[in-house]
Amino acid sequence: MILDDFLQKCKVKSKRVVYPEGEDERLIQAAAYCVRQNIAKPILIGRKDIIENKAASLNIELDGIQVVQISDFDYSDELFSIINSSKKRIDENEAQNLSKNPLYIGALLVRKDLADMCIGGAVNDTADVIKAALYIIGLKDNINLLSSFFLMEVPTAEFGENGVLFFADCGVNPDPNSAQLADIAIVTADNFKNLMGKEPKVAMLSFSTKASAKHKMLDKIIEATDIVKQKRSDILIDGELQADAALVESVCARKAPNSPIKGHANVLIFPDLNAGNIAYKLVERLAKAQAIGPIMQGLKKPMHDLSRGCKYMDVVYLTAISSFQS
Repeated sequence: MILDDFLQKCKVKSKRVVYPEGEDERLIQAAAYCVRQNIAKPILIGRKDIIENKAASLNIELDGIQVVQISDFDYSDELFSIINSSKKRIDENEAQNLSKNPLYIGALLVRKDLADMCIGGAVNDTADVIKAALYIIGLKDNINLLSSFFLMEVPTAEFGENGVLFFADCGVNPDPNSAQLADIAIVTADNFKNLMGKEPKVAMLSFSTKASAKHKMLDKIIEATDIVKQKRSDILIDGELQADAALVESVCARKAPNSPIKGHANVLIFPDLNAGNIAYKLVERLAKAQAIGPIMQGLKKPMHDLSRGCKYMDVVYLTAISSFQS
């Protein structure tokens, strides 16, 4: 499995990861696994006595795991200054409340280079994780949009890159316009090349292949494809394409014979969040694929969101992948 490869490779890096929801048993288990396997140096945020009691009930030693109690620090002035320097405005009372929010403390530790990455969302909503990431860490200078992708590993190696595909955006943007869709395609392609070490082959997915249907919904997909070609001629991209034309060489030969990706797409860009979220869950359940994410992209430093239904190994895998972004 490609995910096991990430686990092996990240041992060389052994980055510092902060888990803001450190009182959750899954995060304690993930932290212990990371220490045992030298995957990362974990930091748990939470009440020390609760973490110690839960660790004991799980027969887990906390050696090598740093525990940070929010009560030991007062970051309210710093948070007030950071957030008010952005477009958001808060008062001192709100800053005081946020200084007790572990998501904001985790993001702040990353911003201050006291951790390399932050992973939350096992307990908190996605919206709360995203808000903390945007307010405290912020977007890269050349990026206008926070988006996400899923690393999908399917049992059938003939698809994608030996069974690995990136799906985007499946977790953040409900209905991106053409410019936003182009940005999602570009940053996902770059992440594929960075993480997989292979050339991204990007398919802009639709219910139509090369004008096989006519509808205004197709306009933004076609426009987004053109924008990517203009901005980044180095990216191999095609659209609009139906999923079978994007993934199956014989189908592509019939439906889009001139397609540069020739039915071998490894990066799938969905037109909206409905399509992307439904697709990844269907592939995960029906094809018994491994789905890791949503992996957020576009931030200055890595901060990621877990599914609240995650298992502790999902946390470990996301930690390993995030090591290559920091």
